[in-house]
Amino acid sequence: MAETTHRYRTDRHTVNDLSRPVAIVTGGGTGIGAAAAAALRSDGWDVVICGRRLANLEDTASQTGAIPVVADASTEEGAQKVVEETVTRFGSINGLVLNAGIVRPGKVGELDGRDWDAMIQTNLTGPFLLTKAAMPYLMETSGSVVGVASAAALRATGGIPGYNASKAGLTMLMQSVAIDYGHLGVRANAICPGWTRTEMADMEMEEYGAELGLERENAYSTATAFIPNRRPAEAKEVGNVVAWLLSPYASYINAAVIPVDGGMVAVDPGSLSLDPRVRIDIRDARSL
Repeated sequence: MAETTHRYRTDRHTVNDLSRPVAIVTGGGTGIGAAAAAALRSDGWDVVICGRRLANLEDTASQTGAIPVVADASTEEGAQKVVEETVTRFGSINGLVLNAGIVRPGKVGELDGRDWDAMIQTNLTGPFLLTKAAMPYLMETSGSVVGVASAAALRATGGIPGYNASKAGLTMLMQSVAIDYGHLGVRANAICPGWTRTEMADMEMEEYGAELGLERENAYSTATAFIPNRRPAEAKEVGNVVAWLLSPYASYINAAVIPVDGGMVAVDPGSLSLDPRVRIDIRDARSL
């Protein structure tokens, strides 16, 4: 991949081919993580992508020029490994993209405690551990952190309370980092994507569609029918927002929680029954 001259100037230093900003992206082998890595590389960053599946990391690395590191960043050992390998190779850290996440379905009365623990560990504890390990370097570079949460952090989705809660926790973790370290030059923000075409979402759409007798594309269309944009996001659309938040163009954006959802969370659920496309038998509605 051809090298790209970075075009940013910050208060602390000029970034050029000899001094490029460095980012770590968790869950960087697929989906939004891979798209964020591609967007950052396009903007002239050096990028380390980490995850547990080497094949996916190598595939993204071959396409973007990112450096793959196999590590489970939801553990203290894994987080420390990623930070140490990044600093050893590049000497600094300017940005974190906390993207790794999992979902385990089950209502509160049904959810297995081990599934709850797994979601909290991956979606919330992992971001804490990696941010903690990288914080000394972020303070040196006036760096930035982006937590990839979910629209489910803003509006509860039925049947996935562990995911809802852990992603909502991630948004508050980012705001807490901003409050505690903003005066030292560190920024932290969260984004909340809605339905986005990723490998994980494709599988969810296939499961959702199977229940309704729909093919995957029809399932996507159904799931996004009441979103103002009337479609799911492409992963690169979300990745571009991540890259912007890490850049100096967003230098006064701090502690923000930004929906990247095509307008989904702005929709009033009370008005949906009045949409001319909807037909509801009130007797059935009361029995739901």
